[in-house]
Amino acid sequence: MTDPQQSVTEKLFGRTGGAYLPPAKMRQLQAQITDKSSEDYQRMTWEALKKSINGLINKINVSNIKNIVPELFSENLIRGRGLLCKSIMKAQSVSLPFTPVYASMIAVVNTKFPVIGELLIMRLLSQFRKAYKRSDKQVCLASSKFLAHLVNQRVASEIIALQLLMLLLEKPTNDSVEVAVGFMREVGMFLLEEAPKASIAVFERFRAILHEGSIDKRTQYMVEVLFQIRKEKFKDHPTVPEDLDIIEEEDQITHRIGLTDELDTQDLLNVFRKDPDFLDHEREYMQMKKEILGEESDEEEGDEEDDEEEEIEEQRQQQIQDETNTNIVNLRRAIYLTIMSSLNFEECAHKLMKLDIPKGHEVELCNMIVECCSQEKTFVTFYGLLGERFCRISAIWAQSFAQAFEETYKTIHRYETNRLRNIAKYFAHLLATDALTWEVFALIHLTEEDTTSSSRIFCKIMFTELVESMGLKKLKQRL
Repeated sequence: MTDPQQSVTEKLFGRTGGAYLPPAKMRQLQAQITDKSSEDYQRMTWEALKKSINGLINKINVSNIKNIVPELFSENLIRGRGLLCKSIMKAQSVSLPFTPVYASMIAVVNTKFPVIGELLIMRLLSQFRKAYKRSDKQVCLASSKFLAHLVNQRVASEIIALQLLMLLLEKPTNDSVEVAVGFMREVGMFLLEEAPKASIAVFERFRAILHEGSIDKRTQYMVEVLFQIRKEKFKDHPTVPEDLDIIEEEDQITHRIGLTDELDTQDLLNVFRKDPDFLDHEREYMQMKKEILGEESDEEEGDEEDDEEEEIEEQRQQQIQDETNTNIVNLRRAIYLTIMSSLNFEECAHKLMKLDIPKGHEVELCNMIVECCSQEKTFVTFYGLLGERFCRISAIWAQSFAQAFEETYKTIHRYETNRLRNIAKYFAHLLATDALTWEVFALIHLTEEDTTSSSRIFCKIMFTELVESMGLKKLKQRL
């Protein structure tokens, strides 16, 4: 005799899996499964989820997107996030004109389930990197176009756009310039508004490539057309088409993933795996779906509020502490890339304020500015003006820079002479402009026991700069 459970699985999906069954027969076999936590039932719901997601993706367009998105939320997107990303990438690659529609749909999903937006960006970046290495132009064009529209929708950071353009234009070939032109055509208006200096630098690079004459006539013509599009201010290539501008800017969650970061594409999410807590996860998603789609009745509103309070309390108790400092590392990387991509301190300060630095981590920004300043060959006033701007924004930033001064002074012996000189001039600028409180001098005790050769050099350079900036008489009065 054969195992009855084995026979049900084989009837449902065939010996190799994926067999088609008419709906009537599917319902008949479904009725035979009484245990909803069994592997057979989970596999059946998985196949139904895959079919439903593929169907919704294939029929979405500009006119019906607002109707399709609620239907999509009705499916278990947490369980099927791998299927959703795989389906939408496949659909986009064969229908490039629909890319803005798919990006708009992901923008909506990302506001509720950021993990899906992050997974899609990682998979697109991974796909682009592999295609770039094997010179697959068509896949590069498709991936870059999707990434461009995700940047336009603020799902992905503009840092991705700048990194991708730098890679494509660093060693230009006919194919890489063609991909860069296509990418810039889609994301150009966004960069023009959000990072105008970086946009100018990109077009200067295009101009230099034209002058070098290393690309063929066809590609040169494409670059010339791009300059004409820029002259017309990208009027035929808006950042987000009006019909697809669904999400408010403040509601969007932007993922700051870099092109060179380690990418976890989570390919195992594409295949069925038995879930030991299947029923609990289904119930959790049903509750989330009700909250998203607003399906609760008025009678349940009071109970809902109590449940939400309990869930929030549970989440507080179950928060996982990040002992690997991954979030800090990512924050520092984002700060560094933002500083390096800015051409003046005002633009840089504006971008850094939009990073949404977590409360209590302000000193990380201050330390990164000091670190970047120290690595320059000579002192650059850009960093002094940037620090001064933050100190004048609020007292919190001024206190953070004072804390950064304390941490730097205590570890000043670790820096080589050139870096030490830049740091001393940096803090001298903040002190001379009264951006940094002079109470920090309470940390300095000019005795042989309390100072090292490095700290004495630091103090000498800092006071020399203060004398040059303020004059000896005024400095004596302040001290």
